[in-house]
Amino acid sequence: MNGKAYDLLVVGGGINGAGIARDAAGRGLSVLLVEQDDLASHTSSASTKLIHGGLRYLEQYEFRLVREALIEREILLGIAPHLIQPLTFVLPHKHGTRPAWMLRLGLFLYDHLGGRKTLPGSHGVSLKGTRWSAGLAPGIAKGFTYADCRVDDARLTILNARDAADRGATIATRTRFLTAERHDDFWRVTIADGSGERSVEARAIVNAAGPWVGKVLGWVADAAPESPPRLVKGSHIVVPRLFDGDHAYILQNPDGRIVFAIPYERAFTLVGTTDVAWVGDPAAPHIDAAETAYLCESINRYFTRAITPGDVAYSYAGIRPLYDDGADAASEVTRDYVLRLGRDEGPQLLSVFGGKITTYRRLAEHAMEKLAPFLPPMSAPWTAKAPLPGGDMPHADLAAFTADMRHRWPDLADENAARLARAYGTRVDRVIGGPDLGGGLTTNEVDYLVDQEWARTAEDILWRRSKLGLHGGPDAKARLTAYLEGR
Repeated sequence: MNGKAYDLLVVGGGINGAGIARDAAGRGLSVLLVEQDDLASHTSSASTKLIHGGLRYLEQYEFRLVREALIEREILLGIAPHLIQPLTFVLPHKHGTRPAWMLRLGLFLYDHLGGRKTLPGSHGVSLKGTRWSAGLAPGIAKGFTYADCRVDDARLTILNARDAADRGATIATRTRFLTAERHDDFWRVTIADGSGERSVEARAIVNAAGPWVGKVLGWVADAAPESPPRLVKGSHIVVPRLFDGDHAYILQNPDGRIVFAIPYERAFTLVGTTDVAWVGDPAAPHIDAAETAYLCESINRYFTRAITPGDVAYSYAGIRPLYDDGADAASEVTRDYVLRLGRDEGPQLLSVFGGKITTYRRLAEHAMEKLAPFLPPMSAPWTAKAPLPGGDMPHADLAAFTADMRHRWPDLADENAARLARAYGTRVDRVIGGPDLGGGLTTNEVDYLVDQEWARTAEDILWRRSKLGLHGGPDAKARLTAYLEGR
């Protein structure tokens, strides 16, 4: 990379940075993405793992955001059918929460704002004695169902980066952005990795550094001043499975917030999220005792089986870099994204504030629209129709594809076949085979993740490229670490 000139330098390997790199590379631009850690190692692996419109945002009159997210939900289902699957949500109705008429109205808008085509509409349902009441406490008799989607957020990020690389982009992980200054029609940029510092040039820079977006602005000479992002921590807990069935619950709390309870990794339930103002180091967020208690109390209001902090098998927290719209409460700050251009002429800097994982693809299109006057001529938008790597399966039918996998590789355990199909789709034949390192993770899969998906450590593989860290235990991690060290 040293001394090379690029059309676009993207700072940040989260979902927005990876999505922008993919979009730009597919339009014929030369692209370099730099990420200080692993891809998706911060906010983009700490979401609620949903592709959704954001039902609760209707209360805040975020109609544009909800409409765009619902449209994107349909598009992403089409281009990543292996990663993204429909999920039915049950909204139990309890006395003292939002009135039923308000819920019906909100769900009616949710059904119709985004031009729904694939997913079923919402319905009022009787919960008592039906599958929709699994795990719920007695006395919760009525509610509603609606559809959204689940996603592996980290893999969505990584596959956007993989597709960007397939289209010519350079993806540089463990590489820090240090400084940038204008020099004629280019930015002269200093970056650093384990080998030391180097210099590159770029016609434009995208600051998609997430919680570090404000810091990156400080490292760019003569950058136009911007208000710092509003940092909000969202935390989740993972507990042993609370209910049967493949549906999820959306639970209303007395403070007006909602909490999701989602089937997760076969044996668990994912519970989240919180909204807490954050002022510490965005690289090291952690759930605190008050958040854990809040999420446990949310579950205990609705479910027969009570949980305590001692039931938490795993927890994680992420920092949302939201655009500061002046809202008093952290939960009320807009989740919409704001794209800010630095100056009216010369080499351009675009900074990304806010956003949610569901709208990353459209955010990337908007970013390219804003940068187009400052870049070489490029082709038209293209990402709405092009499958992500592995997503080109016949009829977008994951069930049929998985069944065919089991026929082709009859020795694969059902659970492992399902995991591999979701993770790799039509590229699955590149990872099957080799000695088993534990939990179905083979040396072929590890080699692929290192050679093609920028994995370097056991944590990269066990928690971001898979969720096998929940299942394998310390012995599996030790075997994997030994194999990585011996490659």
